[in-house]
Amino acid sequence: MALYVPLPGSQRALLPNSRLAGPVDPSEIASVTVRVRSAGDPASLAQKAYALAKMPMAARKYLTHQELEQQHGARPDDLDKIEHFAQEHDLTVVHRSAAERSIVLKGKLGDLLSAFHADVQLYHHASGTYRGRRGEIALPQELSDIVTGVFGFDTHPKHRAPRRQKSTAHSGPGGQNGVAATEFATRYNFPAKFNGMALDGSGQTIAIIELGGGFRSSDLKLFFKEIGVTAPKVSAISVDHAGNAPTTPDSADGEVMLDIEVAGAVVPKANIAVYFAPNNGDQGFIDAISAAVHDSQRKPGVISISWGGPEVSTDQQGVNAYHELFAAAGALGITVCIASGDHGTADEDADDWDGKIHVDHPACDDLVLGCGGTQIDNGQDVVWNDGTPFNKNTPGGGGWASGGGISEIFAVPSYQATANLPVSIDNEKPGRGVPDIAMSATNYFTRVDNSEGASGGTSAVAPLMAALVVRLNQAKQKNVGFLNPFLYANAATVTHDVTSGTNAIKNTLKGYSAGPGWDACSGLGTPDGTEILNNLT
Repeated sequence: MALYVPLPGSQRALLPNSRLAGPVDPSEIASVTVRVRSAGDPASLAQKAYALAKMPMAARKYLTHQELEQQHGARPDDLDKIEHFAQEHDLTVVHRSAAERSIVLKGKLGDLLSAFHADVQLYHHASGTYRGRRGEIALPQELSDIVTGVFGFDTHPKHRAPRRQKSTAHSGPGGQNGVAATEFATRYNFPAKFNGMALDGSGQTIAIIELGGGFRSSDLKLFFKEIGVTAPKVSAISVDHAGNAPTTPDSADGEVMLDIEVAGAVVPKANIAVYFAPNNGDQGFIDAISAAVHDSQRKPGVISISWGGPEVSTDQQGVNAYHELFAAAGALGITVCIASGDHGTADEDADDWDGKIHVDHPACDDLVLGCGGTQIDNGQDVVWNDGTPFNKNTPGGGGWASGGGISEIFAVPSYQATANLPVSIDNEKPGRGVPDIAMSATNYFTRVDNSEGASGGTSAVAPLMAALVVRLNQAKQKNVGFLNPFLYANAATVTHDVTSGTNAIKNTLKGYSAGPGWDACSGLGTPDGTEILNNLT
């Protein structure tokens, strides 16, 4: 009998306030994604991303997808061993990729748990019943040097920001329906032309990660007609058998349409690739990001992500997996823009909140651009905070405010070393500060499932920032890649400081306040897109 050993970093706790519902059904068909070691040194990819970011644009030589696979992909014999192991446990290989260093195994849940030992049960929670895992995963000792992560047993979904307002009136943008994202592109001085060329996204591809929901082509056609912008080309890419599945305005469709409509309004000539994965914990999320990063056909230059959760909700194997993907993105020259969260320092819906403060993951990863939110008061950007009570009785849960804080997982990165970051107000320890930049999180005109209205959240800021990156890439005819070191080194020139407001929400007490310089609710402030372009050398 094979000797089983713990998988490092797989220790996991249940969601707070979870109640045991009973055993799982061993005959249920499920899948897990098994990530394996790199043929190269994983740490060297992150080092390369940092090194490239500090070089002049003309001197940067990003890896190609082929070079990335050759230098940092999985060893074929490692994948073979996983395949043979799967066969012994009556599991089917439904996806295998040396470039992505992953292999997806499908079969009966009982057979998956026979292959990878784990304490998996069904649990009730205020946010819904889910399949939860606690403790560590164990795997055969002969695979312990090969496998770096196993994802799919825990199915608690990641968070999204629901639409803020909606109306059944089809009256187009303006008034309480909000304004097109082009208004915000103008406000933040996004470059419109460069050397006589219109910066409309021509020749560029933007990847958008979605965990559920969908879009309707009829809605998109009417939306772009109403705002007077050419409709972009939008493609739906299936990951883990998920797909474009629109339902109602109050579903995840609101997130999907917000992302597409914000980015598409600002860069209508760009190709928009939407990667749909199941919202089943870290498995679908990791697989969707991996699919976008390693897409050697569409080759997106920027990835927009508006999903996430408290960093404590992801185990260390998961944190490592995301980080390795973001390192690969940086080495390829792909910028990753991620929303910083929409419930201030709680970073959770009222139903999920454990009473503690959190910073959002994966926005807190040091290799991504964390995007916070502002609101415009008397013509000035201040920290986004609607001041509503944070409880289950408030519509939508209330407590809408820009996510931000100090990570308890990631150390202070080199580019933030002189940013005068505070210590965490939770544990008084230093760490990576989130967000990096901020823009308006309110008043975006959207159309979702025949319903129109104003939407927002930091979920709008990530695709807006991604659209700016698309314009920069088009202007430079080269990807700007990992932007954080440049933004911090040139903050006085390329950003406008936000000095007023707080992300402390009612009923949580703790939060961070804006002030001169970087702060943990608006980051460096709002970007000046034209100055960023002018200073990228």
